[in-house]
Amino acid sequence: MDYQTGFFYLFAAVLLFAAFRVITARNPVHAVLYLMLSFSQAAALWLLLKAEFLGLTLVLVYLGAVMVLFLFVVMMLDIKLEGGRWSFWQHFPLAAALGALVAAEIIAVLWAGFPSIVMASSAPMPASYSNTGELGRLLYSDYLYPIQVAAVILLVAMVAAIALTLRQRKDSKAINPGLQVHVRASDRLVVLPMAATQSAPLVDAAAIEEGKA
Repeated sequence: MDYQTGFFYLFAAVLLFAAFRVITARNPVHAVLYLMLSFSQAAALWLLLKAEFLGLTLVLVYLGAVMVLFLFVVMMLDIKLEGGRWSFWQHFPLAAALGALVAAEIIAVLWAGFPSIVMASSAPMPASYSNTGELGRLLYSDYLYPIQVAAVILLVAMVAAIALTLRQRKDSKAINPGLQVHVRASDRLVVLPMAATQSAPLVDAAAIEEGKA
């Protein structure tokens, strides 16, 4: 076994452990940290497969931006942990069924497409071949519509995260412009009839002093 195979098994083992801890961790902050660890191990696997662009993109985009955003959102939500909510064995049958279904789909895809991928990768590539350029051509030609759908889903997730952290402040002094437009003078100004009052006569200070004398 060469060193590449050893690194592959090491990264794969850490990836599986981190992915398992993502769904079993009781603290949501710990779950996000384990998810960041799993992404880093997946990036290392991409580097072993000579897909440097995908590995660096996974580190820069997901670990450097998206996961940090998720971490801040989870910390701002201030999720209250409840004892019955985080029961692992209560939802284990459904999770196991969904996991088996996903695993069967992955095995079916690899069983049908992996031999052709191996045959294509065994052929020598020309010196002018660019892995990044070929990936960009596929993304914006054959997979243009899936990229647009993924972008819309990410936008919806971003808006939902902002909406969850938005709270109505009681000390806010913001004024609704619509209410200001519909305000009438009679609603704000009330004229009350009052009787006329006379001011007290002014007394000369010198006269007061003379009277005291």
